[in-house]
Amino acid sequence: MSRMSETETSSATAAPTDLYLDTAASEAVSRAAIEAMLPFLTEAYGNPSSVHAEGATAARALEAARASFAADLGAHPGDVVFTSGGTESDNLAIKGVALAQVRRENAARDAAAAGVGSTSAASACANPEHTAHPRRILISAVEHPAVAESAQWLHDFFGFDVVRIPVDAQAHLDLAALEREAQRGASLACVMMANNEVGTVEPVAQAVRICHGAGVPVHVDAVQAAGTIPVDFRGLDADTMAVSGHKFGAPKGLGALLVRGRTPIEPLISGGGQERGLRSGTQNVAGAVALAVALHEACETMERNSTALAASRDALVRAVLEAVPTARVTGDPVHRLPGHASFVFPGVTGEALLVDLDARGIEVSSGSACAVGRHEAPGTLLAMGLSEVEAKAAIRFSFRAPLADADIRRIAAALRASLIALHVPGIE
Repeated sequence: MSRMSETETSSATAAPTDLYLDTAASEAVSRAAIEAMLPFLTEAYGNPSSVHAEGATAARALEAARASFAADLGAHPGDVVFTSGGTESDNLAIKGVALAQVRRENAARDAAAAGVGSTSAASACANPEHTAHPRRILISAVEHPAVAESAQWLHDFFGFDVVRIPVDAQAHLDLAALEREAQRGASLACVMMANNEVGTVEPVAQAVRICHGAGVPVHVDAVQAAGTIPVDFRGLDADTMAVSGHKFGAPKGLGALLVRGRTPIEPLISGGGQERGLRSGTQNVAGAVALAVALHEACETMERNSTALAASRDALVRAVLEAVPTARVTGDPVHRLPGHASFVFPGVTGEALLVDLDARGIEVSSGSACAVGRHEAPGTLLAMGLSEVEAKAAIRFSFRAPLADADIRRIAAALRASLIALHVPGIE
């Protein structure tokens, strides 16, 4: 995907346009999404909870957006809780499900203390569907910080044990280890659908079956997947699923959590009871409309361009390995996001390489965008078995439209030039 510079392109001395290759961090807002949301900012701006005509117009738009969004993710409209993005959705799912268990435990304890015995309240607590699980949260070792830190919060404040399930050298979840831990019981298991750092698509369907077989509910982080690869929430049979709009062309600060009605969950924000009582506060109607339009557009584009996008990714991998023979591809070389290529470049830090490439008009990422400023080795690569030095040499290229052959050649040449300028051994 190219982004024009301010220099006149007709000039014979014009600098080449920047190549933005960091859509895994954020995508440009879709023109269609902007146009769709504008009327709800300037004309139909009523509060959707109001009973007058303006409020009813806003409410209809909100529910139409909810229905469209749900349809593109294989969900029911009632499953959709609009949020501010992936981080909030992950927090609501993980903390909300765990706090629902805490509520059940407290109710059972209070009933026992009151000597309720065989009353309906005690019977409800004895219902197998409401039996408390062990206070354990299972998460893959490569989860996003929004998942890992939410689980850690439950450990710090409510004593939940956080069990990290290992991955292999390509970042695939160890299903045998997941099954062993699920059989021991847990409040929730968290599995990402596609990895943000190395692009590996995880065996989520198998993970859900394993966990449900042990009676453990499952939260799926689909932030990198939604709008990029097919997502079928109901078909997957997940209990909750997080989605973030700025990964597929909606403005930042928009997202959703899909929640099955069968899933006990507590709200984290108290108030007027909007969004099924799970996310109080006046809804962002314009944002919901933009979110739905952007997702629908992304899904239509995905169907048309997925094969070409994967071919472009593979061509980029070949060009980089030819230009830099010491480079190593990270993640699954086949079962990965179609517009995602990640590498380790021995002998240099990813941060130094990123800065030099940026000066050459190639905009990429090293590690998760949500960890900027920490200067830490990417956690996914460490979990895959790489050393800290190797992990710090990582670079990620991500894009949502096929790359032109000339752009691929330019990227490979710029990489080689950067490594030479950084005096990386073995690159001449």
